[in-house]
Amino acid sequence: MITLLFFGRLRELLACERLSLSISNPVDVATLRQMISDKGPQWQKFTTSQHALVAVNQTMAQEHTIIKAGDEVALFPPVTGG
Repeated sequence: MITLLFFGRLRELLACERLSLSISNPVDVATLRQMISDKGPQWQKFTTSQHALVAVNQTMAQEHTIIKAGDEVALFPPVTGG
């Protein structure tokens, strides 16, 4: 089981703060994005790499970062500023 946390505007758009997801084997971030997007059109739109950054156990992750049972995965919108 992994815990997914959604932050900022992403949490509002998905109407979800936290989600538990069962995985039987370790997966990479790219595979996790696909698993989340399989939940439906709303999820597909907002969980792509252009709409959501990912941190695994509070460390920024890349698409190839491995996620295993017990990990905490945070998804949040890219931050822009001036």
